[in-house]
Amino acid sequence: MTASLALDRRGFLGSVAAGAVAAGAPAWALQAPAKKMTDGLALIGPVERQARLARAQALMSKLGLSAIITEAGSSMDYFTGAQWGRSERPVLAIIPREGPVGMVMPKFEEPSIRQSLSVPAEVRPWEEDENPYAIAAGLLADRKLASGKIGIEETTRLFIVDGLKAAMPGAEIGSGAAVFRGCRMIKSPAEIALMQAAADITVAALRHTHANVRAGMGPKDIAALMSDFTVAQGARVSFNLILIGEASAYPHGSRQPQVLSEGQVVLMDCGCNVGGYESDISRTFVFGQPTARQRKVWNDVARGQQVAFEAAQVGVEAGAVDRAVRAYYDSLGWGPRYKLPGLSHRTGHGIGMDGHEPVNFVLSETTKLAPGMCFSDEPGIYIPGEFGVRLEDCIHMTADGPRWFSQPPTSLDKPMG
Repeated sequence: MTASLALDRRGFLGSVAAGAVAAGAPAWALQAPAKKMTDGLALIGPVERQARLARAQALMSKLGLSAIITEAGSSMDYFTGAQWGRSERPVLAIIPREGPVGMVMPKFEEPSIRQSLSVPAEVRPWEEDENPYAIAAGLLADRKLASGKIGIEETTRLFIVDGLKAAMPGAEIGSGAAVFRGCRMIKSPAEIALMQAAADITVAALRHTHANVRAGMGPKDIAALMSDFTVAQGARVSFNLILIGEASAYPHGSRQPQVLSEGQVVLMDCGCNVGGYESDISRTFVFGQPTARQRKVWNDVARGQQVAFEAAQVGVEAGAVDRAVRAYYDSLGWGPRYKLPGLSHRTGHGIGMDGHEPVNFVLSETTKLAPGMCFSDEPGIYIPGEFGVRLEDCIHMTADGPRWFSQPPTSLDKPMG
């Protein structure tokens, strides 16, 4: 499955690159550099994963949990290094309060999953005619943990939770979010470094793309420029959302045809993945000369982004960041609250291995900011029927306050900084 996905991605990127050259991007701009921005970058290793497991086990002891369980996904990767997609066949990582990780997987997938494991694990495969939840229950029973409190990772699908409950009637199965969030929300220096590398590549790709856009291009042509540069630098493309003209008034776009012409707003929301960690950066510019209204909205958003940054201090509730931005926008006549024209979405979201992670800069969020937390800062303004402006850069919290992964631009005349 992985190999065919990679081939599909290469085939797609090859075709869109040709389209980008035809649309006017210079061929030299699409050639791979001699040195990639990811060269020499340290990835997450076994020592850090063992430290994560120790942190999780300490939290479990504090909370009275016997074990936590996650299915395939970023949390499994975070603790074990095992990378696997979700299907109807469950793959489970069981992290007990003491002792090594347990892995439950289809027997015929065992060799492939073992290859990506980065920590010692007790592997218990299940054959196609066996009950995987009974296998998981047996592992916990052998550790004398099957009748305790079991915490489940919050994105685990319901049929898996139901299967575990049926297989362990004596256990108290509930949310394990306090452990998973307690570990994953606080990024280590190694994680911060990977996120910084991803941000650096996305910023470079945005600058490259902005310098090469031409009249007559559509979103796919512009996205192709981003994708080719990103891949050439050693990163994996996560997304490249390109919104032209009125489409920029809708945060995730429109299906209406979009062709770049003089005076149009272009909103680029782009991200990549380096070593399993994400970037998420938005830039908005005008192709040609901006109008006074376009310039005012851009300046309002630029200040709104700084208001959020200034409000994001250690010990402050995450919701206070959103409230600060909305108070500022209200004073300018945008909104109120989520009303348009104005800011129709949260001010920001958590980010790390996933592009969107808990917690968010949203009105009702009471979680207090702490060093190591990472967020997007993206208080856009959207005017239905006209255009929208979004500037987005991510921050990480330090003991001295927030720090940017990427520096926001300060002028519409230099929209890439």
